[in-house]
Amino acid sequence: MSTILIVDDEKNILKLYEREFSQEGYSVITAGSGVEALQKLESQAVDLVIMDIRMPELDGLETLKRVMESPSRPPIILNSAYTSYKDNFLTWAAAAYVVKSSDVAELKTKARELLEARQ
Repeated sequence: MSTILIVDDEKNILKLYEREFSQEGYSVITAGSGVEALQKLESQAVDLVIMDIRMPELDGLETLKRVMESPSRPPIILNSAYTSYKDNFLTWAAAAYVVKSSDVAELKTKARELLEARQ
């Protein structure tokens, strides 16, 4: 079973994504900030990270940079409501960029593709 770390400062998004991905059969870990995400990545093996960009303390771009410098380097899907970040070269280090939507089908499809490619 693959483990997905979902990082978002919006509690409702965390609950929605946790439910949706758990129903797909994944083990789901959540973090409400980039700082919390980095702590969880140090102590738990993760196969994929789904992360918001705009967060307090440590934003998604800085968290992305730090995750990419870590030994485990799981693929990261940036998941933001702001399409303007797609043109930011800092986001290019992510495996994918999916615009937030109430329909999580695209996000689930991209997650499945990345996890299958890792196996």
